[in-house]
Amino acid sequence: MINHIWFFIIFLSVMFGLVTNRLDIVNEVILRESHEAIKFTIGLAGIMAFWMGIMNIAKESGLMRYLGRVLSPIIRILFPEIPKGHPAISSITMNIIANMFGAGNSATAFGIKAMEDMNTLNRYKDRATNAMCMFLIINMSSVQLLPLTVLKIRAQEGASNPTDIIGTSLIATSISTIVAIIITKIVQIKERI
Repeated sequence: MINHIWFFIIFLSVMFGLVTNRLDIVNEVILRESHEAIKFTIGLAGIMAFWMGIMNIAKESGLMRYLGRVLSPIIRILFPEIPKGHPAISSITMNIIANMFGAGNSATAFGIKAMEDMNTLNRYKDRATNAMCMFLIINMSSVQLLPLTVLKIRAQEGASNPTDIIGTSLIATSISTIVAIIITKIVQIKERI
């Protein structure tokens, strides 16, 4: 579907440029923005590699295990159907921590692993479990202690103080996560009734 939408937008732009005899501008925009997209992607890849390295160091040093123990009571409340000591708990914890430190792209690998681990507990493989739904909601609305990707974009675009959004970002993402969890729990309780 998304490919059709993109094709329609590009086709419309080219046709508009052709009709208005401004095809040179369309061509210029395509070349310039393609260049910017590659630059942006390489920049993000750098951040992603950095955070993957940090997360691996944290895992090897035992920090992840410690943080997992700290977060364990919260994880148990949010995901009561996952048995204690199941590998999904570790994957979920790593994903949440990576998201909290703004490594959203790096967190994707942990998120996929968490979903695979949770799917081993799924009796009905054609639909998501409550734990999977809760994980997805938390992942999408995750609390951002340090929104690194946004900070990088702001710094790259010349913001005078790229870090001045940390406070508002923390408040906004905390509220969105709390609301998302409450709504998900309400829906899950209603489903049981």
